[in-house]
Amino acid sequence: MEQKKPTATNAGIELVIFDCDGVLIDSEILCKRVLISMLYDLGVEIDGDYFDTHFLGKSYESAKAQIAEDFNTRLPEAFRDDYLTALLTVFAEELVPTPGLETILQRLLVKKCIATSSHPERVTFSLRTTALDKVFNGYVTTSAEVTRGKPAPDIFLLAAEKMGVSPEKCLVIEDSDAGIEGALSAGMSVVKYTGASHLETGQPVIFEGVPVIEHWHDLPKRYPKLFNVIT
Repeated sequence: MEQKKPTATNAGIELVIFDCDGVLIDSEILCKRVLISMLYDLGVEIDGDYFDTHFLGKSYESAKAQIAEDFNTRLPEAFRDDYLTALLTVFAEELVPTPGLETILQRLLVKKCIATSSHPERVTFSLRTTALDKVFNGYVTTSAEVTRGKPAPDIFLLAAEKMGVSPEKCLVIEDSDAGIEGALSAGMSVVKYTGASHLETGQPVIFEGVPVIEHWHDLPKRYPKLFNVIT
C-alpha cells in the first residue's frame, strides 16, 4: 500500500489514538528484558537493538515468525502463555505510566482511545495496574480484532470507526516505526513519542514530516487547540 504523507495540523482533529506500550505505559523496557531472557533460555540470543528493530510495536505472531526466519527456531506452544505470565508478574511490581501523561490526558479536549498490538489480557492488566482503565473507559482496540496488525492501517481504521471519527480527523501517538507506518497508511496525522525508557533521546528521523516529542508537555505546544490552557 502506498504510504500517505503526514497531515499533522491542529485543524479538524477530533480523536487522539494512543498506542499503549511505550506510549501510555513505560512497558517496552520490561518487555525487552523478559523476552530476551526467555529466548536466551531457548538458545536464541538477541540484543536490545534486535528487539527494537523486529518486535517493537508488532504482534506476537510477527515476532514468532521473525524468530523462526532468523534463528530457524520454532517457539514452543506454551511460550506465549509463559511469556505473558512472566511479563504480568513484572508489570505488577514495576509498571508505571510514562512521565507526565496523567496531566496531558486531563487537559485533552477531544475524544481519545487506544490502538495496540498487545494481547487483550495484557492490555487490560496494564491499564488496571496503572489506573488508566478509568481514563479510557474501555475504548481500546487490539490487534486481535483485525486480520493484519501494524504496520497495516487496519487497527487504526477500526479504532476510528468504533469512535465514529473519520481517519483524516485522527491524531495517532506512536513510538514504533511499524505503528507510524500504519497510521500514515490510514491517512491520519501522527506524532512519534520518545519519552519512554526504551528509547534513547535524539531518535533518527525516518518518516519525513512526522514530528517527534520527547516529553508529554511538548504535545500541547504543537497542538494547542486540543488542550485546555493551564491557568
